[in-house]
Amino acid sequence: MQYLGLTWDHPRGYNALAAAAARLDASRDRFTLAWQKQPLEGFEAHPIADLCARYDLVVLDHPHVGEAVASECLQPLESLFTAEEIAALEADTIGPCLSSYKYEGQHWALPLDAATQVMAYRADLIGGEVPVTWDEVIALSARVPVALSIAGPHAALSFQSIATAFGESPAHRDPAVFVSETTGLAVLDVMARLASRSPSIVWALNPIGILAHMAQSQDVGLCPLIYGYVNYASTTVPDASSISFTNAPRWAAGGRPGSTLGGTGIGISTRCKPSPELLNHLRWLLSEVAQSEFIPSHDGQPSRRSSWHNAAVNERWNNFYEHTAETLEKAYVRPRFNGAIAFQTRCSQLLRDGLVERRSHRAVLSDIQDAYGASFRAAAA
Repeated sequence: MQYLGLTWDHPRGYNALAAAAARLDASRDRFTLAWQKQPLEGFEAHPIADLCARYDLVVLDHPHVGEAVASECLQPLESLFTAEEIAALEADTIGPCLSSYKYEGQHWALPLDAATQVMAYRADLIGGEVPVTWDEVIALSARVPVALSIAGPHAALSFQSIATAFGESPAHRDPAVFVSETTGLAVLDVMARLASRSPSIVWALNPIGILAHMAQSQDVGLCPLIYGYVNYASTTVPDASSISFTNAPRWAAGGRPGSTLGGTGIGISTRCKPSPELLNHLRWLLSEVAQSEFIPSHDGQPSRRSSWHNAAVNERWNNFYEHTAETLEKAYVRPRFNGAIAFQTRCSQLLRDGLVERRSHRAVLSDIQDAYGASFRAAAA
């Protein structure tokens, strides 16, 4: 049997999967697996049904599950794995990385990679204490360049993270309402303050670009919300050794770190006829040995809780995992209805336009609420 998979083109998304597939022997394992890759933004641009029509395995983010279920293009894990296996996976996976793929009573992807927005900083540039609260981040931005991550979908993601830190996870109290006016206006105030002080060079950069810029330049001392990439925490990479990671900011000391879950899972398309050997390969990718040894050794970022607290893994990666695990455990799960990705794109554009044009917070928030309401009602119709 020959299988074809699609993942994203960063070393974190590709190298471990490709290396694991290269270990397969067609005569021994009775199947081959080839991984192709595309830019991360490509998963936002291409409908999940189109990707599943062309690939057996598709690496995806959890907000795609509503669209995938509506398109009937993924196989539920419950049809391929036992209830005991899924329960064990739930117990072993950090934070909501598996539960985020549960939709309409079934799971739609295996949690391969765990990530959420955390704080990245240059200790040599910020000096003194690392901020813990949003008030401390704002105070620091008066003397140290602080970058706001708002390119692509990240404006909406940052908005949702700050709202979560402020005590209101969007669309959780009432799935038909994105956020209350009180919280929304407070979040926009924070974003406007930081955007006005954020170096213009980072406005168009995705998290990978911002981290690369931070590693090589002196004009960004801290990014309060950015998807964690362990590759930039390595003590063995000279141009990235000065970047440190810690938990996302909170409303107040001791509060919840506000962060929006990212990471990726492996979905099995309806075109795929998975052999027992392929399923065993997927089981191995989620095993203790693969998650704590093989995947970290091949530029990957594991999803297993024990791997995030593994002393050897943390020593190699400058304690990236231990210093951000709390944020991941408490990460906010985005809306996943059919149309959630399109709303996320629209929300981000409204936020960016509002920040650039200095529109009133109330007008920006009203447009965001209207866009969310229209998307939610369309999905429910």
